[in-house]
Amino acid sequence: MPTLRSAVPIASFLVIAAVGSAPSQAAVRDNSLEDLRKQAAGARSDLEKATRQMEDRRKQLAASQDQLRSKLKDLAAADRELDRIRGPLAMIANSSYQQPGAAGSMAIFGVGDPGSALRSTSDVTYLAKDQQSLVDRANALQKRRADLASGAQDLQARNAIAQTKIQQDVNGLKDKSARLTKQLTAMLAKVSPDRRLALTCDKSLAADAKKFPNGLIPAKYLCPLPQKGKQLRADAALAFYKMNTAYRAHFGRQMCVTDSYRSLANQQRVYAERPGFAAVPGTSNHGKGQAVDLCGGVQNQGSPQFNWLRANAKRFGWLHPAWAYSNPFEPWHWEFGTEGDQ
Repeated sequence: MPTLRSAVPIASFLVIAAVGSAPSQAAVRDNSLEDLRKQAAGARSDLEKATRQMEDRRKQLAASQDQLRSKLKDLAAADRELDRIRGPLAMIANSSYQQPGAAGSMAIFGVGDPGSALRSTSDVTYLAKDQQSLVDRANALQKRRADLASGAQDLQARNAIAQTKIQQDVNGLKDKSARLTKQLTAMLAKVSPDRRLALTCDKSLAADAKKFPNGLIPAKYLCPLPQKGKQLRADAALAFYKMNTAYRAHFGRQMCVTDSYRSLANQQRVYAERPGFAAVPGTSNHGKGQAVDLCGGVQNQGSPQFNWLRANAKRFGWLHPAWAYSNPFEPWHWEFGTEGDQ
């Protein structure tokens, strides 16, 4: 089971070296946040791994319980057969004791001459002819019963110990993850909204998001935009945060977004409502999480907002595709990382 580093105290993040040029407070804070974010992400990753191990252990435990039930079933069968054998053995012993002399009774237990004792009557002879096989079978059943009981007890003990240990590991990881997440949340409250979103959006998620079909990207691989309810693929979202910051600095307000990532079901709805103005479901860049529809003036070609984006969007990896000028005409539609207007 992997272990986590102890959470670094927040105060240690703010220490600046006394020798040489000191980094800015913002740079120290960003580095602190990034380091803590990585620790929190690592804790969550370890927690997920431990949880998977727990599930594997539960499956193994279920299989062990099946094995245990089988052992107990065999044990019950052995007990039943022992009970069945005890009857004939008791009859042999009882018949032998009823014969004159001690030789007959002792022969059943391996002492004296079994031939003279067991030949005394035809009934005893009939019962005694399988005496040794019954005794051997009884001994074998007794040994099997002891082995089954021992195996069942050992199986129960090992399962209980393993289950307790994995649960302790998971509980410990939950505590560490919660502590790191709490520290991260407290530090994120001190930075700007755009910077906060950037620090909580992991760019590495973009590669995984590309593995999913258009419009079927799970929410965990998308990052939220400053506009409530809007999401994009991680790399597109990170670029959008920067563009939004520059836009807000110029116009005094953040960008207006009417649409962003679009699920396959939502794309089918839009396609049905706007035939000829929406991409065929499964082909839209909205479904890839790398397109937005904008408002707030951008939807009007030639407006200050549209012109600003046309002049600056490329610096952030965003483009207004050439097709959106005519087929169909969509000045509001912008895409990340695609061939577009030159």
